[in-house]
Amino acid sequence: MNERLILAIETSCDETAAAVIKNGNEIVSNVVLSQIESHKRFGGVVPEIASRHHVEEITLVIEETLNKANVTMAEIDAVAVTEGPGLVGALLIGVNAAKALAFAHGKPIIPVHHIAGHIYANRFVSEFKFPLLALVVSGGHTELVLMKEHGSFEVIGETRDDAAGEAYDKVARVLNIPYPGGPNVDRLAFKGQPTISLPRIWLEENSYDFSFSGLKSAVINTVHNAEQRGEEIVPENLAASFQASVVEVLVGKTVRAAKGLGVKQVLIAGGVSANKGLRLGLEAAFANMTDIELVVPPLSLTGDNAAMIGAAGAIAYEQGRRGNMALNGNPGMELI
Repeated sequence: MNERLILAIETSCDETAAAVIKNGNEIVSNVVLSQIESHKRFGGVVPEIASRHHVEEITLVIEETLNKANVTMAEIDAVAVTEGPGLVGALLIGVNAAKALAFAHGKPIIPVHHIAGHIYANRFVSEFKFPLLALVVSGGHTELVLMKEHGSFEVIGETRDDAAGEAYDKVARVLNIPYPGGPNVDRLAFKGQPTISLPRIWLEENSYDFSFSGLKSAVINTVHNAEQRGEEIVPENLAASFQASVVEVLVGKTVRAAKGLGVKQVLIAGGVSANKGLRLGLEAAFANMTDIELVVPPLSLTGDNAAMIGAAGAIAYEQGRRGNMALNGNPGMELI
């Protein structure tokens, strides 16, 4: 088999990223430029600022990626790029950079779904075994995705309101925890005990959907009620109690779906897959299931990065999927 090199670009939110991927499962280079410091003082990502940073950095990041891989555009077989979902202004920077490179060097362009990328980050850990189930958890998404073959995605469960990462960020603000909220709540949770009673939202029997809005409201009410009574809440214990509720529901529904659907693998994907509590919960739940392999991505590939886009793009390339010069950012892109 000839070596296939894909240059991948990711700019869906606040990371400017590029990577060179060999044969879909080997990282040759992977550069991620984070904007956390620029957005920290606002307590969240400001789309206009994110877009401006992408404009300033995209060319430099791509050049650094090619240099680290020690390859030229002549050696690249295709350019993969995140089409959506994401912030429309941010997406446009990456898409137009990819189109410019593809046009200038006569390379095919491969549009990639951002969540497909997160799922395919796991291919750098283990080759996929179908059917498999992916638990996608991030700031904007909480989904259970069934895959019966490469490039085929069936969403069997999704959040009906807040995504898990969104709930973490809102709880962080209530507890005056600095941005980025999710990782800091996770760290705080391990310093406390889950001593505060909070709800587990299971929804209807047999449902694989999620709901975290009620849990978020319960945390807010707990804090307000304590303030009105002049009582002090231990932030570490509230964080631990909140995380215990989230993890129990995520793990419980994932285990039930994995058993019910007879999958061979369970993957975890998305920014919240870096959460220590969730990782430990899944590892404990699947420890004795010899017929189901749990695949967890390295921490370096849990956040937004271009390596994952290259991995998903490699499959799309093999399946003959191509974009053209009419390609645009698609902020509401569906996973199909």
